[in-house]
Amino acid sequence: MVTFHSEQDMINFGEKLASHLFPGSVLTLEGELGAGKTTFTKGIGRGLGISKVINSPTFTIVKVYQGRLPLYHFDAYRLEGQNEELGFEEMFEDEGVCVIEWPIFIQDILPQERLDIHIIKNEDETRSFLFEAHGEVYEEITKEMAL
Repeated sequence: MVTFHSEQDMINFGEKLASHLFPGSVLTLEGELGAGKTTFTKGIGRGLGISKVINSPTFTIVKVYQGRLPLYHFDAYRLEGQNEELGFEEMFEDEGVCVIEWPIFIQDILPQERLDIHIIKNEDETRSFLFEAHGEVYEEITKEMAL
C-alpha cells in the first residue's frame, strides 16, 4: 500500500508508473467518487507525453488521448447492466494503454492480465493505493516500483 498526501503526489506517481507501461497495458481504478481516479490518470497521461487536459469521460464512456502510446480512458460507471458489444475488447488488445474507472461494471470483459488499483480516500484527505497485479508483467512492474 502506498499513501499520497496531495493531488500532485498522485499525479507524479502516475507519471512514474507510465514509464513502465507498454502497448496493451490495462489498469483498473476502483474507488469512491472523489477518490482521485481521474487525477491519477492525469499523471499517467503526463508520463505518456499527453499535453491535452485529461478529464473524466463520464458522459462519453471512453476518451482517447495521443501520446507516445495512445491512452484510452474509460469510465464504465454508466454501463451497469449493459449487455451490448461495445468494442472495448479490441481497445484492450490495441497499441495503447487502457485506464478503466469503475471496472466492476465491465468485469466480464476485462482481460485476465492487468493491474488493479484500489484507491481509498482516508479521513485525513490522504489517498491510499493498493495494487493487485494479475500476470507476470504486472507483477514485475509492481516489484520494480516497490509496491
